[in-house]
Amino acid sequence: MSNAGKTGLVVTAHPGDFVWRAGGAIALHVKKGYRVKIACLSFGERGESQFAWKEAGATMEKVKAGRRDEAQRAAEMLGAEIEFFDAGDYPLRLTEAHFDRMVDIYRELNPSFVLTHALEDPYNFDHPNAAHFAQETRVVAQAMGHKPGAKYTYAAPPVFLFEPHQPEMCNFKPQVILNIDEVWDIKRQTFEILAAQKHLWAYYERVALQRGVQGGRNTGKPMTYGEAYQRLFPMALEELA
Repeated sequence: MSNAGKTGLVVTAHPGDFVWRAGGAIALHVKKGYRVKIACLSFGERGESQFAWKEAGATMEKVKAGRRDEAQRAAEMLGAEIEFFDAGDYPLRLTEAHFDRMVDIYRELNPSFVLTHALEDPYNFDHPNAAHFAQETRVVAQAMGHKPGAKYTYAAPPVFLFEPHQPEMCNFKPQVILNIDEVWDIKRQTFEILAAQKHLWAYYERVALQRGVQGGRNTGKPMTYGEAYQRLFPMALEELA
């Protein structure tokens, strides 16, 4: 079955999030012929750039430029497009202009699926804020009265929430485990682009291995590396097999 014309959308609060949590899904779907776009809401310049701020002469402008470069190169390695909103982080403050642009992206891309953050995260409020933004704009994109007369083809897509850093504290349920074995090497190489967060490289390799074990046990098929997702909406099926 051809995937030509199919698309995916990733809405991420910070640059690292789409790599650690969804890099496998991005690379896998690109390999299958999907066009994947990342909406990166901030550069993570305040709270997601620990090592960058430890460098001599670090300034806000330098940190932002470095994180933008990392995110751009990471997206390219995964095979995705990326658009930066530059909304700032810690806290993430999204404006009406950002909202309007996100609605336009939904309509322009007409994604087959959306990946975004978990609904709760007591350690990082940017993450649920990004998830709410992704959900609300997804709904508004359906409203014919929003920019009436605009030409678009859009059907609200399923939403998958990617795994937070501490899932047990975020009420995250790993309802979907995606086998990313065939693109693991790409995802792992992408880690090394994110020098500002190199303390997370080994951690997220362990997460992928753990989800791979769970995926193998639940399918009975060999799986080494996995990514976990929680569905936001029900699946509609013809049969349960």
